[in-house]
Amino acid sequence: MKIPSANVMAAEVRLDLFEVSPTSMWLEDYSDLKGIFDQWRAEGVTNLREHLLADPSRIARCSASIRLLRVNARTLKLYGAASFEELSSRLDDVLRDDMHTAHINELEQLWTGQGHFQSQTVNYSLDGRRLQLLLKGVVLPGHQEQWDRVLVVVEDITELEQAKERLAASEKYARGLFDNAPVSLWVTDFSMIRTLLEELRHHGIVDFRSFTDVHPEFVERCLSEIRVVDVNRHTLTMFKAPDKAALLGRLDDVFAEDMLPQCREQLIDRWDDVLFQQREIITHALNGDKLYNHMQFWVAPGHEARWDHALTAITDITARKKAENYLEYLGQHDVLTGLKNRSFFTDELERLRRKGPFPITAVVLDLNNLKDVNDELGHAAGDALLRRTGEVIGKAIDKPMQAARTGGDEFIILLAGSGEAAGQLLMENLEKLVALNNQYYTGLPLSLSMGMATCTSADGLDETLRRADLAMYEKKRQYQNAKLSLG
Repeated sequence: MKIPSANVMAAEVRLDLFEVSPTSMWLEDYSDLKGIFDQWRAEGVTNLREHLLADPSRIARCSASIRLLRVNARTLKLYGAASFEELSSRLDDVLRDDMHTAHINELEQLWTGQGHFQSQTVNYSLDGRRLQLLLKGVVLPGHQEQWDRVLVVVEDITELEQAKERLAASEKYARGLFDNAPVSLWVTDFSMIRTLLEELRHHGIVDFRSFTDVHPEFVERCLSEIRVVDVNRHTLTMFKAPDKAALLGRLDDVFAEDMLPQCREQLIDRWDDVLFQQREIITHALNGDKLYNHMQFWVAPGHEARWDHALTAITDITARKKAENYLEYLGQHDVLTGLKNRSFFTDELERLRRKGPFPITAVVLDLNNLKDVNDELGHAAGDALLRRTGEVIGKAIDKPMQAARTGGDEFIILLAGSGEAAGQLLMENLEKLVALNNQYYTGLPLSLSMGMATCTSADGLDETLRRADLAMYEKKRQYQNAKLSLG
């Protein structure tokens, strides 16, 4: 049995490794390229890139000078070639379009004498598939003088690059959704808040609400540690900010109103590991406009341990809030006079009955002549007298007095915590204001009949209203008698 020599065995191993490698391999002859480089150096070329770009035909000359010697089976499969001959005869179909930039990079690396190169390029299979490739080439040992044996390893990174492209497209889509969302979006970093809360737990704090009652400065510190990473376009529009820098530089103005109580409640939720929160808050645009907002906050999935990536959505509900406030106003106010209505009076009476404070004085008023004015001059004239009555009563009362129109021409003023002297003074002021009002309005005179009563406990409240009502009717009877006596 003849035993092969060591050199023969080594050659066979190299041949087998080349052929069976799962990676595409090309064995090429770059000796003619080296000759071109030597010629250009002799001609004084120092900047290869400038030289190639000055005449693109030089790039093609370099490419054509490289001779393909052999490829392995994996290469044939990658490019969809049946044989080495088919692949080598159709290299123009393989090496085309957007590979010139990568080729220049390879040539530059060889020009500098590195003896190896690496680049990312695009080739095409024989059936037209676009292949994104990572090339690594090296001049084989023993061939550095002539470059007649260069091994090029080709890694197919098409799927990786396509995944990157999909990721980039996904990020672009997500960014587009963020930037163009019709609500205000804030990306924030609460990681320092998380650290501060953990430090409190480490020091044995259990009741966080009580802790913040005693140490409100902790809430202020937490508020100062919130870092705003980004905001979207709608945020700038909502808060009347010309750009992000202007908005982020004036956050104290944006979140000026009652921010500490709001922040405290949010911190209490986070202390209890409530990572999704929603509540109504008040903010301000940079031009001073007051905004009512619905705020939603949540920590992004995967960031629960650090709170370093949180999203806050702020919806402007100012219009809705104004409508709600107006509806609430209508539910408690008489639109014609601007005073409270009977519904409010009933609720207020029950509240005073339960909580006081006592004594409570009730002043009952009646607008004289309203029926006659409505019958003779029309309801518009009667409404004008009612509005004037509302003006007079509105000027006469101060908090905590409450005045309500309880009927067509009837009004009641409740003075909580005030006795008869305060009620008497109020009626005197009302008479003075009526006189001034009649001087200002030269038309129909305004005339009020008033009665007053006081109680010292809840048990006497209904009786007080009855006595005040009787006193008012006595004044009204006197007014009517005087009117009749005058003709």
